[in-house]
Amino acid sequence: MKAAAAIVALLCGAALSPQQAPGASAPPVNPLPLAALERDRVVAAADRFLPRAPETITSTRAARSAGGPHDFFSEGDYWWPDPANPAGPYVRRDGESNPDNFGGHRRALIRLSVEMPALTAAWRLTGDQRYAAHARRHLQAWFVDPDTRMNPSLTYAQAIHGVTPGRGTGIIDTIHLVEVARAIQVLHRGGALPEGELAPVRGWFAEYTRWMTTDPNGLDERDATNNHGTCWVMQVAAFASLTDDAAALDMSRTRFKTVLLPTQMAADGSFPQELARTKPYGYSLFNLDAMATIATILSTPADNLWTFELSDGRGMRRALAFMAPFIEDKSRWPRPPDVQYHDEWPMRHAALLFGGLALDQPDYVALWKRLKPDSQVEEVVRNFFIRQPTLWQAD
Repeated sequence: MKAAAAIVALLCGAALSPQQAPGASAPPVNPLPLAALERDRVVAAADRFLPRAPETITSTRAARSAGGPHDFFSEGDYWWPDPANPAGPYVRRDGESNPDNFGGHRRALIRLSVEMPALTAAWRLTGDQRYAAHARRHLQAWFVDPDTRMNPSLTYAQAIHGVTPGRGTGIIDTIHLVEVARAIQVLHRGGALPEGELAPVRGWFAEYTRWMTTDPNGLDERDATNNHGTCWVMQVAAFASLTDDAAALDMSRTRFKTVLLPTQMAADGSFPQELARTKPYGYSLFNLDAMATIATILSTPADNLWTFELSDGRGMRRALAFMAPFIEDKSRWPRPPDVQYHDEWPMRHAALLFGGLALDQPDYVALWKRLKPDSQVEEVVRNFFIRQPTLWQAD
């Protein structure tokens, strides 16, 4: 109980309650422990987003895409023209993103993932219906309107010029729908998203989940043995939670316990597949955040993934214990620095907040609170997918 009280005190700061916006209706939920810390940041961002019209992938045509205007298209990050054969198939340079690859659809999806959850969080904190209304406009444009909606598949994601029109690896691009799915649930539970508007959006996510769990590209990504496999489970869990797909939720819990932990985590709590990359620090943080999000979405009173451990003790508690010292003091990191963006990490990683709350570890929450919540670096934004912690706090 002392640990829980300490965590609440940390989150509440000076125990301020959120101030109601002028002319706003009453906040839809009771004041949140995170509200005092987050309100100014969230509302300022949401105010910037209110004048911006939704923009989907149909606004940008990808010349090299084998799909149509409603098909998401991206290109593999680490693939470059071959100096020995400039017109031929691209070659791989691990950890080095090619700035000339097409990124229009990914940027549009990331913009959705930044703006729609921020608008939802601002509504939740203030009760101002303008924020909820604009969040719903994004949902209508992306998932309902036949002129602008995105097809619920990623057949043409992370294509490689001269090699493949798309591959399962590309499914990681939709990690940015995880917090969108959460925001949809928050809007609906709070009465700001009517059932009639929710139904077609849920239908889109149900269809995309079916594609992820049946298409060869989806199954290929499911079987990846690194952060891609983790993010597949995270996405299925998030989307199945939105659509009340009990079978997919059960499958995701089983896969977390029987596949992700046994095959990805070492005895010391590290992730060897991520440590072997040219960006070992960033990839370790990324995979830890994804596993923490899975544990947060899927844990129940009867099946708590935060406290679940394999017979040798591997589990989320050990993963956090391994990484937290290197988040607090990056100079202690025993591996080479990342080849790119090493100085941009760490951020306010969800693993610290979610794990601190779930495991009654105030030190993790205190560390999370000291870190920066936002970045203007595109690569960091792309790999930092939980940005609105108030959406993840229970009503």
